[in-house]
Amino acid sequence: MKKIFALLSLFVLLLPLSAQEFDGQSCTSIMVGRKASADGSVITSHTCDGRYRTWVQMEPAADHEPGTMHPVLRGTMHTKFRGDTTGVKLMGEIPEAAHTYAYLNTAYPCLNEKQLAIGETTFVGPDTLVNPAGWFTIEELERVALQRCDNARDAIRLMGSLAQQYGYGDSGECLTVADKNEVWQFEIVGVGKDKIGAAWVARRIPDDHVAVSANIPRIGKIDRKSKDMMASANVEQVAIDNGLWDGKGTFVFWKAFNSSYGKGKNFSDREWFILNHFAPSLGLTYDMDELPFSVKPERPVDIREVMALYRETYEGTDFDMTKNVKLDTLVSPVANPWLTTTMRNTLNTIAPGTIEFRRTVAVAWCAYSHITQLRSWMPDSVGGVCWLSLDNPGQSPRVPVFCGTSALPKAFETCGQRQYVPDCALWQFRRANKLATLAWQNTKKNFNEEILRLENLALDGQPSAGASTAALNAYTEYIYQEGVRSWKALEEKYWLQFGLGF
Repeated sequence: MKKIFALLSLFVLLLPLSAQEFDGQSCTSIMVGRKASADGSVITSHTCDGRYRTWVQMEPAADHEPGTMHPVLRGTMHTKFRGDTTGVKLMGEIPEAAHTYAYLNTAYPCLNEKQLAIGETTFVGPDTLVNPAGWFTIEELERVALQRCDNARDAIRLMGSLAQQYGYGDSGECLTVADKNEVWQFEIVGVGKDKIGAAWVARRIPDDHVAVSANIPRIGKIDRKSKDMMASANVEQVAIDNGLWDGKGTFVFWKAFNSSYGKGKNFSDREWFILNHFAPSLGLTYDMDELPFSVKPERPVDIREVMALYRETYEGTDFDMTKNVKLDTLVSPVANPWLTTTMRNTLNTIAPGTIEFRRTVAVAWCAYSHITQLRSWMPDSVGGVCWLSLDNPGQSPRVPVFCGTSALPKAFETCGQRQYVPDCALWQFRRANKLATLAWQNTKKNFNEEILRLENLALDGQPSAGASTAALNAYTEYIYQEGVRSWKALEEKYWLQFGLGF
């Protein structure tokens, strides 16, 4: 068996990820209210799980002449660089705002200069609701909101109204919309294959609570009289018209618009694990029919704790996928929680029942992730910081990008998803990450030590409240280069180690 595992591990770098690993299980967003966090910051986040583009740019603020039109695009998430128009389609144009804010242009745009931040997860929903003729996909709604809004409530109202007026052409989506005072969960679907419009609902996370969205709609009953809830007027009727609700009893959004993933519940592995982590005394169990929308954490939530959750693979729990990959009684050095479907199937063919797939928080098919802090007591330029990571969040370090950052390291200009670009930011980390999985039980200690070292370096040395744009740019560059140097050293170490045999 030892020889078999050793041989199989050599194929880890060569095997592509199967479509099964992306189906309905892409992206995780954790939200933290300002009274739940340790320092008073509001937190939203996102893992962009899939082969989405990894070039990133800070788009500048701009003033526009009257009559200027804003292009609504589709297909921007798979481009190779900022000016690439391959596969990009113009859906239409809407009137441009007189002034647009600077924003961080990730595949799903995520932060603007006013401390407005957005995370995302896809919950798919019934395909009968999707009309590709709708102008707006979810990433374009995010872009316009970040350009035009400085708070979460206005952003939600704007995105909802634009989707209703011009048509929503995407599947079921959740956006976790935050500003420096509050965070909301916004869930949206189309209205039918041949109809232009959108149906949506948004619910505010209580200030002293945390919440999670992980590919399942989680908003339940709709109370339009509550100041902590918003919804389009047509939600219930859309459900009735599409055979998703019979119109009887109390309408529950997640029950009407859920898809097969989640098996009729408002949670699966990640939601249960994360909510249970924050509030273990609630006794939340996996066999419950429904979990709370949000929970009050039992201790103040530090940003480091959220970062640790994004590295989570359930090691040491019943969900641990490596626990049965053993040599005699010890876990094999090649056991790792990020095996492809092909590798899992191969191991289960050799030894049936070795691995039961669990969707971990950290996945190998992640393009990038961000954990974004919004801090009301600091100037916007420094108060909002996006902790950005490329590739697997369980392996890669995080680079701070502030609201006032105007330029990113040059390596972020090119996407590395569709081709090997040695000097692009993605591959500066992916090479060592993939090599390490050849013997993860032996390499993870090095990775964890370096991740924590860089995490402490970046958090503890943040620029002061009065830092200039140049200082913010320099700090982002400094932390990025520290990560590159560290991961290059790990890469060289593992090439030597594995070249000699392990």
